[in-house]
Amino acid sequence: MTGGRERRVATVHHWTGLEAKALRLALRLSVRAFAQQLGLAVATVSKWESKLAATEPRPDTQAILDTALGRADAAVHLRFETLLSEMTSAATTARRRVTTSGPRAWEYESWADDLDRVVVALSRQNFPFADSLLTRWLGRFKAPELDEKGLYLFARSTALLGDLKRDQGVVLGPLSAQHSYAGARSVFTQLDIPRRVAQLDLSLAVVTEMSGKLEIAARNYETLAVDDRLSSRDRARARLWVGTALSKDGNHDYATRVMQAATRDFGDLQEPDDWSVAHQKLALARRGAGDLTQALHFIDIARNSGTTESPMQRVRLDTAHGHILLSDAATRDDGLLVLDQAARTAAQYGLVHQLRSIEGIKAMSEGPTGPRQR
Repeated sequence: MTGGRERRVATVHHWTGLEAKALRLALRLSVRAFAQQLGLAVATVSKWESKLAATEPRPDTQAILDTALGRADAAVHLRFETLLSEMTSAATTARRRVTTSGPRAWEYESWADDLDRVVVALSRQNFPFADSLLTRWLGRFKAPELDEKGLYLFARSTALLGDLKRDQGVVLGPLSAQHSYAGARSVFTQLDIPRRVAQLDLSLAVVTEMSGKLEIAARNYETLAVDDRLSSRDRARARLWVGTALSKDGNHDYATRVMQAATRDFGDLQEPDDWSVAHQKLALARRGAGDLTQALHFIDIARNSGTTESPMQRVRLDTAHGHILLSDAATRDDGLLVLDQAARTAAQYGLVHQLRSIEGIKAMSEGPTGPRQR
């Protein structure tokens, strides 16, 4: 066009109900009048307006809309572009509200990083920090709004919450280790991750043992000790814990044989920390059998191997050592001193279950064998 301003013409490559509504509003027509102008049923235009971008006119109707827009004047074209821009922006915002109800990519990464921090915090018995990290994510998202990746992180978070509750001694009840483990197991079952399901079965067996159901715990451990879903290390742990439950139930000699087999497994697997823990358990089994010489031998090995940076493991070692010393009148006073130190550490880090065990050992120290202790 020469000698004047070029006319601004809007075009639409593909019509949806959204663009059709913008055109009607730009033409300043009612739904009925717009339908009459296009030669369409009022119900057709009403459907476009209710579904917007979720519906598309038929190909022949697309051509009718092209013609209607092409015949409109410049003012209509300007209004059409403005309205379409505003409506598209509003629709995008609405979609974002829906699609971002679950985690975004950067949130997945942050969530996974926080779970690594939780593992470290739990190893140091820094329960408040671990709890704050877990609550941050478990309080933000609900399982039904998550995709598979989100569900995996949700289940792992719930399992770690179970570890936290277990270490704090909250074993049974609605806000307990058992409740969290069962919830995590359900999600991992839904995701069809057998290894994680079996690990939760192992954690639930520990809860069963801690709640005093020793025969049931031993049977569960025995089953898991030969479960191919678990790693070799986890199967060896299950075998060790069979012995722990048996020893607590008074079957010390058989428990010793089972524990020694697990100890050999840890040696073959080159797991020094588990190997050390196994000797600690062996020491308690021999103490229960009245063999204090072997008990002291095994506890010395445990105290001089593995790592004891974890407050939990320091408390367990000191508790076992004190328990053994307390069993001999000649070393009773030393045993009380060691148990007092273990109690102070347990109280400092909120290790309620361990503190109860220590108090039970001291209260029954006059008995021939003392109380059962994990």
